[in-house]
Amino acid sequence: MSLRWRIMGAIVLVIIITILIGVSIGYYTTQARLDVFVERIGEEEASRLARNLSREYTAAGGWQTVDRPLSEAGYLPGGPVGRQGSEEGEHDSSESFGHDPVRVVIVDADGRVVVDNLSELLPGTMAPELGGRSGTVFDLNTNQPVGRAYLDVNREFLSTESHGFLNTILSVSLIGGLMTAGAGILVAAWMSKRITAPVTALTEATQAIAQGDTTRLPVTSSDELGRMSAAFNQMTTDLETQRDLRRQLINDVSHELNTPLSVIQLEAKGLRDGLQTPEDASDHIIGEVDRLRGLVTDLNWLAETDHGELRLAFQPGSVRELLTAELDRWQPQAQAGQVEMTLRASGDLPNMEFDRGRMSQALGNVLSNAIHSTDPGGSIVLSADLEDDEWLAIKVTDDGIGIHAADLAHVFDRFYRTDRSRSRQSGGKGLGLAITRTIVEAHGGTVSVASAGPGQGATVNIRLRLASTKADMASRPSDAS
Repeated sequence: MSLRWRIMGAIVLVIIITILIGVSIGYYTTQARLDVFVERIGEEEASRLARNLSREYTAAGGWQTVDRPLSEAGYLPGGPVGRQGSEEGEHDSSESFGHDPVRVVIVDADGRVVVDNLSELLPGTMAPELGGRSGTVFDLNTNQPVGRAYLDVNREFLSTESHGFLNTILSVSLIGGLMTAGAGILVAAWMSKRITAPVTALTEATQAIAQGDTTRLPVTSSDELGRMSAAFNQMTTDLETQRDLRRQLINDVSHELNTPLSVIQLEAKGLRDGLQTPEDASDHIIGEVDRLRGLVTDLNWLAETDHGELRLAFQPGSVRELLTAELDRWQPQAQAGQVEMTLRASGDLPNMEFDRGRMSQALGNVLSNAIHSTDPGGSIVLSADLEDDEWLAIKVTDDGIGIHAADLAHVFDRFYRTDRSRSRQSGGKGLGLAITRTIVEAHGGTVSVASAGPGQGATVNIRLRLASTKADMASRPSDAS
């Protein structure tokens, strides 16, 4: 059974149960109140009949004319329909209910039957225990009780009318309940369709994504269903982005692998054809193999960080010593490119806990990019300062080719290079800044790049929080990618 029919069935079931409970409560409550009303009317009628019998008994001096008040009240066959009130001119409040065959039994002071309007008891016999309502008959001259009048012995008083009234109430309630149920079914059908429509659309969209298509769900509300649709749309966007990145990654890796393989192939052909000396060919082939090994190493390292396998060995160390060592390590390459590289660090740099090898790798990637991006005669400044006694800011500033504004948002993307016109030999693999960002974020820091534009140089800013503890930073590797 589909979700829509289950929701609709549940709503309809609740409506039906509610209607049945409401009709039952209304019916039995009305019946109880009606019984109280009938009981009160019956007691009043019994008292009125006893008063009329008392006057008739006093006037006749006995029970000789007892049938007359019974006939006038309509309790004897052939009597008038409807009962008159007392001599004071009262009208019986129940005269409209005078069609029930109500049994009346009158007994004298000794308990013997005087009259039974339904002739079930013979006059003069001892009356059994009688039910119904009763009233005492007095001799008004002596004010002494002379008997009792039992009204509604078999509880027929107003039974037809009360049952008819209850049946009418029940019929009206059931008709109203059926109409309500019909309206409820329509509302349930509408609600179930409205609730399940986003789920159905989500299922169809998911199947479309599984087949390679992309789609978006309409967000028509701000409730849970609307947030579900919005989350799905965001997931679809992320999947598209990941597909594009994966496609770009495959293309870039293929291109990166194709270049050194082509060189190796050419060198091998040249060696075979005698166009290249073994020494020159082997040097070129070894260089390209080293390049391939470096590319594979970087890709393996990034794959480890993507799977949360990056592990840092935190040790206390001097920031100044780290910067000085990196400057000395890259100074020969800078001098080979006729680039001046200097260190500017404040004198109060603190000791920190960091992974010396990983931070050296991160700074090395930035300095290598700066050297490759700076023309001969240019300069690179490696600086470090404290910011608000909370952050350590390490900056690498060059006056090289600069970065276009459109490229700033992508400089940390893998295989992305701002100057596509540069050769792969001089421009690198496009993985350096991606690796740097991963390492810095694993240390609990941030990294950013700023440039005024092409030809204006660039600045890479690495910020590390001084207050970060080893435990705080160790909890970040799984998020660093």
